[in-house]
Formats: sequence, C-alpha cells, structure tokens
Amino acid sequence: MKWGKRYVGGRPSYYVLHYEFVEGIKEKRTPFRKEHLDQADKEVRKGKLLLGGASGDPPDSGLVVFKNVSEEEVEAFAASDPYVRNGLVTKW
Repeated sequence: MKWGKRYVGGRPSYYVLHYEFVEGIKEKRTPFRKEHLDQADKEVRKGKLLLGGASGDPPDSGLVVFKNVSEEEVEAFAASDPYVRNGLVTKW
C-alpha cells in the first residue's frame, strides 16, 4: 500500500483501512464490540475518523476512513483495535 502525505497539493489526504474478518464475526465480536466502538469514537471526536463499518450479510469485511492522519497513526489504530488484537481480523 502506498501512503501519501497528510496533505497532497494543499488538499486533505484520506486513508482507508480495510479489514477482512473471521467467519462468524457477528457472534465472535460481542465481547470486544464496546471497546472497538469506543476506540473509533475517540478518533471521531479528534476529527481523524470520518466513517467506518462492516460490509456484507453476514459481514466479512470492514472499512474505516481516516482524514489527515499519518501511516503510523492508521497502523497504530489497527494494531490496538480489539478486533485485531483478539484475532477477529484475518488481514488488514
């Protein structure tokens, strides 16, 4: 994945974090969901996370869209996400 600067040509940059989930994520995420959503909400309040959510029925992946953040910030978010830490994300 190529990472850009926080601003490209004087305009804001955006990053999309893509998760692939384990099978049965809806049931398996329950013990970690509050912490996962709290972490996302913290970034929303900072103005760094624009939107995010699961995709598919049943969900098999998810996206998180960031604005004006560094590669390191996106990687730190993913690494500290309880879904990632607890093996619910197979790839990001």
